[in-house]
Amino acid sequence: MRVDSFRFLPRSFRAIFESPEPLAGETDIVWAPFDMRLADARIALLSSAGFSVRGEQEPFDAETERQQPFWGDPSWRAIPRDVAADQLEVTHLHINPIDLLDDPEIALPARALDTLVAERVVGASTSTHFSVMGYQQAGLEEWRSTTGPEIVAKLRDEGANGVVLAPA
Repeated sequence: MRVDSFRFLPRSFRAIFESPEPLAGETDIVWAPFDMRLADARIALLSSAGFSVRGEQEPFDAETERQQPFWGDPSWRAIPRDVAADQLEVTHLHINPIDLLDDPEIALPARALDTLVAERVVGASTSTHFSVMGYQQAGLEEWRSTTGPEIVAKLRDEGANGVVLAPA
């Protein structure tokens, strides 16, 4: 089955985002081998669903995106591993949040990861997972210069050996 990531975008957007040209100087395939045993690794989650913790964190900026349709909020949120599902909110204009709010495991499988840790399939889970808003500006300048390095620094602080990307 082919997943159509552009199904809910206006048809005019499809051509812009479906087959982007590689960025200058970034034509090589990015691959980082995972040499350690998963049972010895500390794993973090990174969701693109736009999760934030209700009442504790600022939601992602959907209003600017409404005004500038090619812009996406490049910020990120630290999501505590043990946050209750009913404490999460979703801000994302390109997905329907109803199912995610009903079952956040769809795009932030923290309980599933905890189960794998309990079964000793995975060594440990980080105490913090991360969420971003998946729809981003073409070029990703702020992502490459700020967002990405900030998240990587936090992952290192958490002692993460690997990251599971959990798309919305």
